[in-house]
Amino acid sequence: MKIDRTIFKAYDIRGRYPEQLTPDLAYHIGRAISTYLVPNRVVIGRDMRISSDLMYKELISGFLKSTSKVIDIGLTSTDVFYHACADSKSPGVMVTASHNPPNHGGFKIVKELPYVLGQKDGLEEISELILTENYLDVATEGEVVRADFSQSFVNKMFSLVAPESIKPMKIIADSGNGMAGPILGKVYDCLPQIDLIHINQKLDGVSPTHGWDPLKPENHYQLQQKVIDEGADLGFAFDGDGDRFFVIDDRGQILAGDFLTSILSRYFLKKNPYSKIIYDVRSSSAIPDQVKMLNGIPIQERVGHSFIKKRMFEENAVFGGELTGHYYFRDFYFSDTAMLPSLILLKILSDLNAPLSSLAVELEKKYFLSGEINIPVKDKSQIKIKLQELENLFAKDAKIERIDGVSIIFNDWRFNLRPSNTEALLRLNLEANSQSILEEKLEFVVNGFLNKEELVSSV
Repeated sequence: MKIDRTIFKAYDIRGRYPEQLTPDLAYHIGRAISTYLVPNRVVIGRDMRISSDLMYKELISGFLKSTSKVIDIGLTSTDVFYHACADSKSPGVMVTASHNPPNHGGFKIVKELPYVLGQKDGLEEISELILTENYLDVATEGEVVRADFSQSFVNKMFSLVAPESIKPMKIIADSGNGMAGPILGKVYDCLPQIDLIHINQKLDGVSPTHGWDPLKPENHYQLQQKVIDEGADLGFAFDGDGDRFFVIDDRGQILAGDFLTSILSRYFLKKNPYSKIIYDVRSSSAIPDQVKMLNGIPIQERVGHSFIKKRMFEENAVFGGELTGHYYFRDFYFSDTAMLPSLILLKILSDLNAPLSSLAVELEKKYFLSGEINIPVKDKSQIKIKLQELENLFAKDAKIERIDGVSIIFNDWRFNLRPSNTEALLRLNLEANSQSILEEKLEFVVNGFLNKEELVSSV
């Protein structure tokens, strides 16, 4: 079968529907995955996209030709899907394109938690199997068994955070018409002391109220305004498939993902002294500074859930965080979930009896961040050349790391520049010790160095 190889990304399969992904291809993906993994059973779930329903049905049909049993969990969030894979001790496929626009589709593939299939860990083999259609067949077509793991997931959450330890608060939650909505309701029904106002709750895979990536300001503006209007303690935002978590503080300001990782690290290092905390290369010094201060061990890793999960497991790290709102927990199969960080944050604030803004201000006074700046790439062949030029420019004066892209580190400022794993973009994150240094260095890196005709279309 002919396929567009660009749909096989660093840590999932993702592309435009129906130009790159089709129900027929979903059938072949099911056949190829079952041939590659040879599972006795497999968990299949999907998000609310219109394309997901069609591809999910064909994916199941493909699996039934080579797998004895499909555990069909239907519409679900990705973190409930992970829980279902762990609870049933099965591999699985979640039909989702995460935060991508409605005309995109995709597949996240669990081999055995915490391991997921990525470009270098199975997806290349999957693509070869589809091209050759060299599939295994079972003697008798498999069966489909319907299952619901939502209550089991709720029980798991409250085995990790005691509901009675959380004090009354007013929360605005925005699930963005995505998959966090249903499970959010089930979890917070167990917290009657929380006054929860849920906006954009209805599932809508065609025309959501706003985009599914809460990192973009236009997608959390409504939540910010609602927090201010209601005088709420917090605002919670979730991405399309419900595995990423973002928080708005009582001032109506979004908290940077690395700041939240730093705050959550305090909780875990208090419970687990001298433990390891994983963070991605884009994150600021707020994480390693905090972890070292509490006698923990900070470990930097590449961007992406397949890399973070693997490193978490290898290091037996208690907790990990990414700038983009993924939070990983040893006690949740070394995997990411959006519900657990929301509960832990409530527990932290309950114990402190203080607003989130008090913690945020401490960090804002010390760490000045650019946020992630996405730079469209006109000529991808120039990226490696440009990164090398960047290293050469700073080689004499800075510490240089090449964990993911290139990180340039000075005493009073640092930045990471890396090509996106999923889009034709360069992603820049810059940190400084003051606002004036931040502005000066951003001007130099973005307009003085990166805004070159041969590399980018616009900045």
